Amino acid sequence: MNITSKDGTTLAVDTTGQGTPLILIGGAFNDRSTVAGLAAELATGFRVVTYDRRGRSASDDKSDDYLVANEIADLAAVVEYFGGHASVFGHSSGAALAMEAVVRGLPIDRLAVYEPPYRVDDNLPTSRTDVNERLKSLVAAGDGPGAVELFMAEVIGVPAEGIAGMRAGEVWPFLVGQAPSLPYDVLVMQPWRPMPVERIAGIGVPLLAVYGDRTEPGLAAATKAVAAAVPGARLEALAGEDHAVLQRPAALAPLLAEFFG
Repeated sequence: MNITSKDGTTLAVDTTGQGTPLILIGGAFNDRSTVAGLAAELATGFRVVTYDRRGRSASDDKSDDYLVANEIADLAAVVEYFGGHASVFGHSSGAALAMEAVVRGLPIDRLAVYEPPYRVDDNLPTSRTDVNERLKSLVAAGDGPGAVELFMAEVIGVPAEGIAGMRAGEVWPFLVGQAPSLPYDVLVMQPWRPMPVERIAGIGVPLLAVYGDRTEPGLAAATKAVAAAVPGARLEALAGEDHAVLQRPAALAPLLAEFFG
């Protein structure tokens, strides 16, 4: 189905299962297809909702500029369509978006996040503050591959040889297809700044923070920092998992089902 956001943007939405609404939000280079496996695992107990964030796959973007408020309005439209209240799971930058939505007062009942990519170690490399403007320029010029390479290199920290391997792989066209949405991921993460601890501490709903015990140390540290900042938050480590857990949804689904149930 399609849901129309506040500014007229059309969001492509899938649903599966019956019960309490549970919305899944992917991070950078993810759309509703990449969370479909997790949705299928959770469909026995929930009405699982997945959607393409604006500028991705089958969702358009009618805004004049990139603003976090645009994506908050999108999530608000999805929540409203499915009854006005929902639980939410966010992966990576989708986790940061979900937390920001709670802080801004969206009617989210319970929240689970997987490895929100905040910077909590001042010793780690940081992106230049102009990375978002450069990304926007590349997207505006139609240079999707350039935008993907910039995001991979400066925001994620993928080495040149790793990016070259991706360019030669089958997944590269999919990654390039998500390029118009990358400035939104950068805006919600703000990788040039430390994690906004005081803002996150304002989350007042039950929160589950999850990381894989084989993930990058920075992502594990960020997840632990989120759990420490939110009063009453629960922290869990998944054995044998890393940031690519969406490719192995059966490893994550039982923990989410227990938390949201």
